Amino acid sequence: MPEDVVLLHGFTQTGASWEPVIRALGARYRALAPDLRGHGAAAGVRPVSLPAVLGDLDAVVARGAALVGYSMGGRIALAYALSRPGRLGRLVLLGASPGLDDGAERAARRGADEALAARLERIGLAAFAEEWGAQELFAGQPPEAAAAAHADRLRNTTAGLIAALRGLGTSTLEPLWDRLGELRIPVTLAVGERDAKFRATAERMAGALADARLVVIPQAGHAVQLERPEAVAGLLQRSS
Repeated sequence: MPEDVVLLHGFTQTGASWEPVIRALGARYRALAPDLRGHGAAAGVRPVSLPAVLGDLDAVVARGAALVGYSMGGRIALAYALSRPGRLGRLVLLGASPGLDDGAERAARRGADEALAARLERIGLAAFAEEWGAQELFAGQPPEAAAAAHADRLRNTTAGLIAALRGLGTSTLEPLWDRLGELRIPVTLAVGERDAKFRATAERMAGALADARLVVIPQAGHAVQLERPEAVAGLLQRSS
């Protein structure tokens, strides 16, 4: 029987961003990639909050499933695993963080996120998508991956992304660093070799988890599932 794998996208993306990974996984897995609230087909679903999104996931995450999250989706996946102990078979986090545990840093990020929301409202989705993709975080991304990411961002709406930024952003969600030791399922932490910031975060996380495996994916930056979908699929297959 195929294993259930639920894939959670990052901010500005949609479930469609996982299509190359799903193709590479093959028939051994039953892969689901929902649009999270504020994104894609779920752009108009309200409220956009962590409790609401976790409730949505209850409808698609079968008991014993593998839950995979990238960036924002990784924070949500981690929160789901901690709030539903015994539900998941394994957890895979790609370029993800448990959040900001420094109060001053969170306050500064809150102001930056609000400024970002205001800019998004002012310049509109198309211009914002260009700016988002031009961040240093995505430097070195292959042209085809950058083009696919940009096309995916345009599946969103201005209002939806603003709601997601305010309801699911790093400055909004409570940090989970002090709860990592509660997890009793295998956790795979994957980062691209060019993603120094999130590699350092993953190394710190690995030290706090009971059953962690850290994997560095070569020739990839932050968006590993877009840049190296076959490698991510292989990682999921090897960690089953």
